[in-house]
Amino acid sequence: MNIVIIKYNAGNIFSVEHAFKRLGIEAVVTGDKELIQKADKVIFPGVGEASSTMQHLQQTGLEKLIPNLKQPVLGICLGMQLMCSHSEEGNVDCLNIFDTEVKRFVPQKHEDKVPHMGWNTISNVKSDLFDISLENQFVYFVHSYYVAISEHTAAVTDYIHPFSAAMHKDNFYATQFHPEKSGSVGESILKNFLQIK
Repeated sequence: MNIVIIKYNAGNIFSVEHAFKRLGIEAVVTGDKELIQKADKVIFPGVGEASSTMQHLQQTGLEKLIPNLKQPVLGICLGMQLMCSHSEEGNVDCLNIFDTEVKRFVPQKHEDKVPHMGWNTISNVKSDLFDISLENQFVYFVHSYYVAISEHTAAVTDYIHPFSAAMHKDNFYATQFHPEKSGSVGESILKNFLQIK
């Protein structure tokens, strides 16, 4: 199976590559548009800042390529946020795959820390990324911005308030959490993604 991880100016790409190695898959890390288009599955990971990353995607033409991909695509963390319509982080328009906005967490009480960092549970899981055994399992998060619940929400986590822990629309899947850092639960989610036709 030909798995491509999109290489761009965002961190965390190599931990995703290692997660696939643990599953016995040598993913190709590339920004080459032709290789991305030919892949069986595409991973769009990332840790970084939304506006500077969107600028990079525009400069390389990836901002036109990614929303038009036809194979299964998995966005992770910043990747998921960039798949939305707009982000408050740098007040930037994004790829508009999911018609919903990315907002900054606003602490409601003293113990609310931003970023939301560490292990938390996912609930109301749906889409091919999940099976019922993953309901209420713990996954690993690091983020200061969130996507509200919408028609595209595929899993929910509650921190300060409920938000989209995962999203799905057509051939596009995304997780706010890091499956590559979420132990056996994350491995199950990546395996489920690999089985999507």
